[in-house]
Amino acid sequence: MGVSVLLMSVSVDGFIAGPNDVPGNPGGDGFMRLHDWYQRADGSFGRPDGPAGAVWDEMHDTGAVFVGRRTAEQVDYYGGTHHGVPLFVLTRREPDPQFPQVHFVSDVAEGMAAAKAAAGERDVLVHGAEAARTALEAGVLDELQIDQVPVLLGAGRRLFDVLPERIELEIARVIDTPAATHVRYRVVR
Repeated sequence: MGVSVLLMSVSVDGFIAGPNDVPGNPGGDGFMRLHDWYQRADGSFGRPDGPAGAVWDEMHDTGAVFVGRRTAEQVDYYGGTHHGVPLFVLTRREPDPQFPQVHFVSDVAEGMAAAKAAAGERDVLVHGAEAARTALEAGVLDELQIDQVPVLLGAGRRLFDVLPERIELEIARVIDTPAATHVRYRVVR
């Protein structure tokens, strides 16, 4: 069975979204700066050239996606699927009837177990700060792929604002590029 992996681009000061992160302005002001590392040499968006391409490949080789409701709503539920794999949305509200193919889950441990079962041998991609924090607290987030972008946003939405306890991580891999430093961590249990 694969592992659950948070993939998140983060500013050096810990922000995953800029100021004014509201519906109609997903990610807030300056959000796309955190994703410049996805640019190819020709300026187009997609699998980056060079070593960072491995991070892109891993993201697109996952077998399911586990995401928080707020993030899912801001991206219109990825149209019901993220790169062709099942989508599991952690929520406390009723399912959105516009997306019957989406799996709405209210319990993080049960939802992650269902996502892992759907993914089979492949990893589960985790998106969203709230989903990541909740999964960490429940002990069901296995790894973090943090793509640290060399910028200080100064304000916005932080990835880990408050956690109930210290969580130890071990570095599994580092890919350093001019656009971002990509660090993959394992959660120590």
